[in-house]
This record gives sequence, C-alpha cells and structure tokens, in this order.
Amino acid sequence: MRTKPLSIPRAPALALTILSALGTAGCNGSFNPVRDVATAVGAGPKVAQTPDFVARTRPANLDYMPIGTATDGRPTPARSAAEIKAAEAELDAIRARNEAAGAAAAEAGKTPPPVPVRLPANTSQQAPQNTNSKRTP
Repeated sequence: MRTKPLSIPRAPALALTILSALGTAGCNGSFNPVRDVATAVGAGPKVAQTPDFVARTRPANLDYMPIGTATDGRPTPARSAAEIKAAEAELDAIRARNEAAGAAAAEAGKTPPPVPVRLPANTSQQAPQNTNSKRTP
C-alpha cells in the first residue's frame, strides 16, 4: 500500500489557504476584513469619534502630498550680504573669546599642586588602644 506524504483533502486545504490570506490581509491598514467582521458582531474595537479640534485642523483630503507645487514665501526674508558678514564677524569674535578662555584654562592647569601641610609631631600622647580588647597588660 502506497501513501502520499502529507495528503490533505482539497476542500480543507483551500479553506485553510483562504483563512490564512484573510488573516494576513488583517495586517493592512485600511482593509481589514477580520476587524470589520469582529466590529460588526460587536466583539471588535469601538470606533471613537474624532475630537472637534482634530477635525478642524486636518485637511479634508489626505491622499497625497503635492510635489512640485509652489509654496508660500518664507516667513522671514533672507539676509543681505552685509547681515551675513556681520553674523560671521560676530561668530569669529565669539570663537576668539572661547580660544582665549581655553588658553587661560590650560595655563591655569599647568600650576604645580600645592605642598601638603605637615602636622607637627606630638610625642606626649600615647597611641590609642582598642577598648574592645580582652587583653590585659
């Protein structure tokens, strides 16, 4: 007797293929038959109403972003050549000030460390003894 490996009847295999295709289609954003059926039955997520401030601020059509269309002008005018030169001079002055402060900090870092303070030797006191010791002298 010869058997076919993994023989599955055609009807259940077709049903399994269709169900897996529908389940995979559930990952799509707008088309989700599993979610739609579950919502229709009452087991799915509840659809919330869009708040008024969101509805007022969003455009009616969000299909695509137009490319190649002219937009409104800049909110601020472009700088003139004299204004650009003034800004560059200001940045150069700031850089020079920062370099001078860095050089001063590097020079201050080269000073030798201070000599530690030497305490005078006190020979009149005995060395402290451990009070928890059970030794007797």
